Amino acid sequence: MMKTVYTNQAPEAIGPYSQGIIVNNLFYSSGQIPLKPNGELLEGDVQEQTHQVFANLKAVLSEAGSSLDSVVKATVFIKNMDEFPLINEVYGSYFDTHKPARSCVEVARLPKDVLVEIEVIALVK
Repeated sequence: MMKTVYTNQAPEAIGPYSQGIIVNNLFYSSGQIPLKPNGELLEGDVQEQTHQVFANLKAVLSEAGSSLDSVVKATVFIKNMDEFPLINEVYGSYFDTHKPARSCVEVARLPKDVLVEIEVIALVK
């Protein structure tokens, strides 16, 4: 079974993809960037952008019947590894007691020239 996830509480996909897909009892999110639900780019520092990314992730996870507490794997893409401690501080505020597996990769460029993008895999309740 495969189900597409969509919520207007997170930005619409900006290309030919969905906000996420549920397969059996797993949710796979598309990478979330710091777009507001209305599609407007949040122009802030890396910590403000990371908070917006988590707001988007929480919205798509909720629509999928999941939550941050059910995330099993996160992949973080960042523009500048020197900002990793700032991103990690925000990340840790969302994953305080529950600590999913994680990868973090510095990339040359992200969509819309944002500073951070995060995708997750989570269990669906």
